[in-house]
Amino acid sequence: MRCPYCGGSDTQVKDSRSSEDGAAIRRRRVCPDCAGRFTTFERVQLREVTVLKRSGKRVPFDRDKLQSSIDVALRKRAVAPERVERLVSGITRQLESSGEAEVPSETIGELVMEGLKGIDDVAYVRFASVYRNFREPKDFEDLLGTLTGSVPPPAEPEAEEEAVPAPRRRAPRARP
Repeated sequence: MRCPYCGGSDTQVKDSRSSEDGAAIRRRRVCPDCAGRFTTFERVQLREVTVLKRSGKRVPFDRDKLQSSIDVALRKRAVAPERVERLVSGITRQLESSGEAEVPSETIGELVMEGLKGIDDVAYVRFASVYRNFREPKDFEDLLGTLTGSVPPPAEPEAEEEAVPAPRRRAPRARP
């Protein structure tokens, strides 16, 4: 493993532990050249998955990119990091065990939306607004209608009432 600080190729493992969910091994490493310390994670990878983008471009599946997309949707939401890790691991496992070498990006987006819907409704709406490229408020209304199970009724224009000024009262004067 190369040192991220000096680029040295001979790093030493100082400590190995299983991660919280048991799906990865956490290794604490040290570089003998610069004495830099860093952590690596070792995960099981069943197969190489290639993502087929909407543009037709093919890119290797990147678990970290999936994680960061979900983190952006969950920003400032009170969701335990363990739940996020389980979601990311679950989606990754689903993709790797599907038997498909190429997975359309739409499939990944739908899996993320399905997972976020079960974790946090606000994050679900945030992710959907970017993923589905919302252009106007009506798009949000439609999505919220499916989230609540009903489509919101169209807003009725309120009748404008003329504002009648209230009579002004004078405060009593203080006497010397």
